[in-house]
Amino acid sequence: MKMTDDLESVLISQRRIARRTRELGEEITAFYGEGEIAAIAIINGALLFTADLIRRIAIPVRLDCIRVASYHSGIRPAGEPELVYSVDLEIENKRVLLIDDILDTGRTLFTITRMFERHNPRSLHTCVLLNKKGRREIPFEPDFVGFDIPDKFVVGYGLDFAGRYRNLPCIGSLKPELQNPPGWS
Repeated sequence: MKMTDDLESVLISQRRIARRTRELGEEITAFYGEGEIAAIAIINGALLFTADLIRRIAIPVRLDCIRVASYHSGIRPAGEPELVYSVDLEIENKRVLLIDDILDTGRTLFTITRMFERHNPRSLHTCVLLNKKGRREIPFEPDFVGFDIPDKFVVGYGLDFAGRYRNLPCIGSLKPELQNPPGWS
């Protein structure tokens, strides 16, 4: 059985992801112009997207990661995001690009941007692969968006359910009957 058999539908193909990631790299390069940026990935979800994206940015990039727990193996965010691991990179007076896989309720990016603002970056912008506007609880708009998507539970290309499906090359909607299978945790 292939992992794609667990998908109700493929929302975004591998080819579309690659094309849009290239376009985002060009947009970000044009936006920042000359000089270095500090790219901060919210992992684990944004790991694949970040790796592909920064190779498409044609200016110097320093990379670091932050880890935040939001879902705790469920299909809906479980309360306030919890900081698990913060950055080592000095961001004071730096141009910072915060990269995440998905923006849904807005809690994670809102919380992290407020936290980073206390470190006085020169600028702070956000880039998300997926923007799920229908789930927004906190008003937050990213600066760069890969795709707007409907309110469906999605997996693939870094996004997971209970640690599974991250390695799918596409993004798809997980079959409802697989969203809470017994024994998965």
